[in-house]
Amino acid sequence: MNYDFFIVYTMKKSEDYWTNLYKHKDIFMRKMMIHVLLVEDSPSDAKLLHQIFVHAYQEVQMKHVERLSDAIDLSLVGNQLTGDDSNNETLKQDKFDVVLLDLGLPDSVGLDTLKEYRAAVPDIPVVVLTGVDDEELAMQALAEGAQDYLVKDQITIQRLVRAIRYAIEREEILNKLRESEEISRQALVKKQQLNELKSNFVAMVSHEFRNPMTTIRTAIDILQNQNNLNEGRKNFYFERVQDAINHMLQLLDEVLFLSRTEVAKLEYKPALIDLISFCEEIIEVFKMKAAGQQNITFNYEGECNLTYMDEELLYCILTNLISNAVKYSRPQSNVRLNLNCRDGMAIFQIQDEGIGIPEKDQVNLFQTFYRASNVRRIQGTGLGLAMVKKCVDIHGGEISLESQQDTGTTVTVKLPLNYSGESK
Repeated sequence: MNYDFFIVYTMKKSEDYWTNLYKHKDIFMRKMMIHVLLVEDSPSDAKLLHQIFVHAYQEVQMKHVERLSDAIDLSLVGNQLTGDDSNNETLKQDKFDVVLLDLGLPDSVGLDTLKEYRAAVPDIPVVVLTGVDDEELAMQALAEGAQDYLVKDQITIQRLVRAIRYAIEREEILNKLRESEEISRQALVKKQQLNELKSNFVAMVSHEFRNPMTTIRTAIDILQNQNNLNEGRKNFYFERVQDAINHMLQLLDEVLFLSRTEVAKLEYKPALIDLISFCEEIIEVFKMKAAGQQNITFNYEGECNLTYMDEELLYCILTNLISNAVKYSRPQSNVRLNLNCRDGMAIFQIQDEGIGIPEKDQVNLFQTFYRASNVRRIQGTGLGLAMVKKCVDIHGGEISLESQQDTGTTVTVKLPLNYSGESK
């Protein structure tokens, strides 16, 4: 037998014999740095394997443990390295390229050893080491995720090195395939969401535009064909037409605004505003629109005067939330806008005593086109809260909601004062 190219892995051979064999480096793969975790409960076997790697590779970092639990712990630590840790050589030693795993360990025996390790650490290639020459066991090990199966007393230097190299290369290919599959899956999900969005949009537009268009057509027919209308009735129908037009224009504004957020064209543009005056002006407009139907009030606490905020985003947030509070409230009920500025945050609370929101609907309210199940015939597109959520996110804030059906709703929006626009 030519021992220049074949080494019988056995404890009977002396270390001097191994040292002579290492001189034949032409059979080894190209030099490369690898990080190996050897899980082997035999110190003598571990020492011999380490010597092979020292001579087979230009540089090698090997970590040796005797228990499966220790191997899992070390592997998980290595996989959790962050960018800040990448220059830490101590930590990098635990970021392993391959694991040599003995199936017979003090805390685990047989295929369960491989299964447990792969379940805990699925993304590091494993080469199984065993003293059992069993073809069926080898096939089972490969089926459980091992990249190779080596019998200890049949290992050659060439075979061990080749097994390590192929295991690393195959795992890299598998990782790329997984990444490609995930990208494709995300693209498919995005496409499905877009198709659903288009379908919902068509359904919403056909419904929301049909009613005002019908109102306009009916009012115009009456104005054209009935010559005996007095000025009061004419003004009534003209107002109906104007309301219908305003409703459609509002719908178009909402759709265009939402589309800007979807394609990332809506940017955070802070400017110096008087927050108290800003809120007071919005409340006055709603008071005029409500014409005494609801009691709309504004209260504030803290230093809320001059601050840097995005006026467009803030206007969208407050007008939509107050509009919902008014729309879903009973006549003569209270609608409140409360503002509290403290600890660098502006906390807005919009409270109403309206129909409330069923608990089953609350988790979905910020989804596009979603409306609560108890809105009945009250007009709405399901766009308002989706727009609010996007505006709050762009403004670096948070939004939450508490509601009880037939009692009322409180929406809380927390926005940072003087927000720079950087990620939280």
